[in-house]
Amino acid sequence: MSELALKAEKLDAADELAGVRSQFVLDDVVYLDGNSLGALPVGVPGRVEDVVRRQWGELRIRSWDESGWWTAPERIGDRIAPLVGAAAGQIVVGDSTSVNVFKALVAAVRMTAGSGRDEIVVDATTFPTDGYIAESAARMTGCTLRPVAPAQVPGALGDRTAAVLLNHVDYRTGRLHDLPALTAAVHAEGAIVVWDLCHSAGALPVGLDEHGVDLAVGCTYKYLNGGPGSPAYIYVRRELQDRFDSPLPGWNSHAEPFGMRPAYEPAAGALRGRVGTPDILSMLALEAALEVWDGGVVSIEAVRAKSLALTDFFLECVGSYVPAGRVEPVTPVAHAERGSQVALRCVDAGDVMKRLIERGVVGDFRHPDVLRFGFTPLYVGFADVERAARVLGDVVR
Repeated sequence: MSELALKAEKLDAADELAGVRSQFVLDDVVYLDGNSLGALPVGVPGRVEDVVRRQWGELRIRSWDESGWWTAPERIGDRIAPLVGAAAGQIVVGDSTSVNVFKALVAAVRMTAGSGRDEIVVDATTFPTDGYIAESAARMTGCTLRPVAPAQVPGALGDRTAAVLLNHVDYRTGRLHDLPALTAAVHAEGAIVVWDLCHSAGALPVGLDEHGVDLAVGCTYKYLNGGPGSPAYIYVRRELQDRFDSPLPGWNSHAEPFGMRPAYEPAAGALRGRVGTPDILSMLALEAALEVWDGGVVSIEAVRAKSLALTDFFLECVGSYVPAGRVEPVTPVAHAERGSQVALRCVDAGDVMKRLIERGVVGDFRHPDVLRFGFTPLYVGFADVERAARVLGDVVR
């Protein structure tokens, strides 16, 4: 057994989260793609079967009340809240990330109406959909769109800035951006900040309330393991909820949803983030998935500590097993700048990833030359890390 394999064995033996792995459906594949789709928690299939067979099959429409379907968006939002550092009553679950980005960004611009602010700043390195949505929101609100790299955002802000849309973790490189400092910079210029938490929620502390974030959105199928296409969520800081003017005022966010009145009157609180009928099947699968975090065994701080240890160890193993010059890390080495993934630049990355998957190591490829490996601390162990790097070394030789 190699020195790194022995080290992995010792690290796994000391891992306080090692027991959580049994709460997921896994096999002998090294699964390092949880930053795209999280693994299936063992409790989800039974819950979904109950929802389908009993709640829908037997109770039918009674389940909106008797099974708690109607209150699911805010109830599940309150379960996500501690994972992103928010108090209850500020998150609702529903719709896709894209739809929630649109709601948040347009509402942010509306909050600055009458102030002469006519510019939306967007992360120039953002996931493409966020950019598409920002461009559409700018056209709809009469704003100019200004793409800016996150590091340059403070210098790009001014009295014309209405809203700023930023990613907490870069989806391609895994770079963690400075949420507290950037939020403070946006507020110093009198603008509203919207954070996309897709690649940070469930992997590291976010601190929405602590840092005064205005609005935030995120998906639930990555580190929260909610399943393919599971609904996203929107956070509206409590102090801004009475000013949140959604561009999608659906009946589910009406003050009297069953009053069927022709005039729209928004509900109080974060419920304004709701739109139409909730997607109950996937929403309740997500609720079951979130039970992994119950019982006080798992804390987001412990998850972050293990995440950094896993990614440190992976970089160490890559340095040992992979021939010099064959790959180049593009994820920052500094812990304060690293999310829960490692991205490696590799000239034939697409072909390399195909061969890795054939050999039981699943990551993903991002055009044109990036190998991306996501580390979900709830179910990835150090032996997985050592094996992945060793197989990578074999494949690229």
